[in-house]
Amino acid sequence: MVKAVIFTDFDGTVTKEDSNDYLTDELGFGKEKRLRVFDGVLDGTKSFREGFWEMLESINTPFDECTKILEDKIALDPGFKETFRWAQQKGVPIVVVSSGMRPLIKALLTKMVGPESIHELAIESNEVEIDENQKWHIVYKDESAFGHDKSRTIEAYKKKFEASGDRPVYFYCGDGVSDLSAAKECDLLFAKRGKDLVTFCKRENVPFHEFDTWKDILQSMQQVLAGEKTVKELMEN
Repeated sequence: MVKAVIFTDFDGTVTKEDSNDYLTDELGFGKEKRLRVFDGVLDGTKSFREGFWEMLESINTPFDECTKILEDKIALDPGFKETFRWAQQKGVPIVVVSSGMRPLIKALLTKMVGPESIHELAIESNEVEIDENQKWHIVYKDESAFGHDKSRTIEAYKKKFEASGDRPVYFYCGDGVSDLSAAKECDLLFAKRGKDLVTFCKRENVPFHEFDTWKDILQSMQQVLAGEKTVKELMEN
C-alpha cells in the first residue's frame, strides 16, 4: 500500500532557479520582457501557453548547447536529495509534473540524483522537437491554456494509486503560474515563499503551506505521516 505520493513542479521548486527563465533572460529576449509577459499571465490577459511559447521562441541557441549551459548553471534545492532518499526508503513515489521540457528535466535530474537513480522519478512534462534548421520548439502535452494541465496528470495518477481502494495522502510542491491548475488537487499544497503561486493562492483563497527549501517540505510530510500534525494544522500556518 502506498501511504503517500509527492507531486512536484520542477523549475524553481526542485531547483533553486527556473531553467526556462534562465535561458530566456540570458539567451532570449531578457528578464524585463519576460516579467511583462508573466504579468499578463497572472492578470488573465494572456494564457500560460502563449506566454511560455513567446519566451522559448526568443531563444536561438541550439538545444544541446542550452542543455550543457543549464547543467553548469542550475543547482538542486537544498533538501531535495535527502527527501528523495527518504521517499525511496518509505516507498513514497515522487512524480515530477512540469510545464518544462522532458530532455532538459531528465538531464538535470540525472546530474542531481545520479544515473543509477533517475528511473525512480516519474517525469510528466512537455516535449521538444527540432526542425530541419536546428531550431527547437516546445511540444505541449495537451491543448489546454497551460500547455500541460497538471490537474489532468494528477487526476490520472490518483486513479492509478487508488485502484486498490486505499487512498494515499497527496502532497504537491510548486512555486509559479504553471502550478495554478494543480494547486487544488492535493491534500497539502506547499507553495514557495515569495513566489507567484503564493500570490495566486491568497487571491483565490486556496489553502497552502509556505516553504523555503525541501528541508521544510520533508519535515512537514514526516509530521503528517507520523500523525504529529494534521494537514489542516499545516495549511493554517
